[in-house]
Amino acid sequence: MLEYQIHTLPNGIRIVHKQVSHTKIAHSGFIMDIGSRDECPNQLGLAHFWEHMAFKGTQKRKSFHILNRLESVGGELNAYTTKEKICFYSSVLDKHFEKSFELLTDITFHSIFPEKEIEKERGVILEEMAMYLDTPEEAIVDEFDSVVFDGHPLGNNILGTTESVSSLTKQDFLDFINRNLSNNSLLFCSVSNLPFEKVVKLAEKYLSDIPVVHQQRERVPFTNYVPKTVTIEKPISQAHCVLGSPAYALSDDRRIPYFMLVNLLGGPGMNSRLNLAVREKHGLVYTIDANYATYVDTGLLTIYFGTEKKQLKRTTSLVLKELKKLREKPLGSLQLHTAKEQLMGQLAMAEESNMGLMMMIGKSILDLDRVESLNEIFDKIKSIKAGDLLDIANDVLREEQLSFLNYVPVKV
Repeated sequence: MLEYQIHTLPNGIRIVHKQVSHTKIAHSGFIMDIGSRDECPNQLGLAHFWEHMAFKGTQKRKSFHILNRLESVGGELNAYTTKEKICFYSSVLDKHFEKSFELLTDITFHSIFPEKEIEKERGVILEEMAMYLDTPEEAIVDEFDSVVFDGHPLGNNILGTTESVSSLTKQDFLDFINRNLSNNSLLFCSVSNLPFEKVVKLAEKYLSDIPVVHQQRERVPFTNYVPKTVTIEKPISQAHCVLGSPAYALSDDRRIPYFMLVNLLGGPGMNSRLNLAVREKHGLVYTIDANYATYVDTGLLTIYFGTEKKQLKRTTSLVLKELKKLREKPLGSLQLHTAKEQLMGQLAMAEESNMGLMMMIGKSILDLDRVESLNEIFDKIKSIKAGDLLDIANDVLREEQLSFLNYVPVKV
């Protein structure tokens, strides 16, 4: 199902394309293996700031012309930043694909970071940070990274700090890009009804003049995890809690069974164990979920819930009780079958989104140099045994290995 084609230009930039005949929309983007973990200590928030500044001027376009180029034909231009990736991407009618390709190339490789725009966008990002801090259910999940990855770049907030964002200069952007941007760690990925030959022809037209840059960047691996419990008083009306611990890296063979375990525990289904035990049975929360994020050298389990302050201890105990069940009692054959079917259905539905598919293909090739087909993943899921899940639960769901971050209400 995931038949895709790859062409490598003489300068090392890879072009990845999947042809989908039944769509009129072309999704594409440059995905770069650069993220907030690659920032220097005095440049926190720079990767995310670059994401903003890419739309603020190139060698031949001002901000208005960048923003209007695709919007005027009904398309969309956007970007995102994570701990390990930056992506500039677009969605347009297929007849405007070349216009989209050229614009994405321009903002990725030819941004000029006008100083006047840096000052303007600095204020926008500081407002974004203030808005995010006013949303405790989002802020606590990000702050939990600093608890688990204390002292490591993975623990830094993607947005940076008020101090760091306020001090970044044009030279910081240029230095960061020169240190991290490399043709062997970026690619152009597209999903559309266009033939591969046309995509390659456009790539040769717009990317051939990009100079050859190959850098070997070493990321500092995360080690020496120490569990912590942190409680912070805030002027909020509800208590919020995140608990979790480091987990398997994205290349670990245990990643898929662990993902299934986390999905069973607190995935998007209303039948997750945490939702049934804490919300449906006791009515203590509105939202409770579990997530598993993977990085090249580690991973992270997070379990989040919000509840009344007086119910914080009880709710935490119920969550720990569910973790204990997974460590002590293997799934029955029907439970295991249901967990597998649910996960396979969710993965298949996720692939219905061509935009999501484009990003998944690009990220997977950057990280693993290949893309697993749904059938391959399904085969791995089908081969999971109850004992595998029990072993994993006892390896990474031990209570003594968990960290806790609590936001508790305080009157002001």
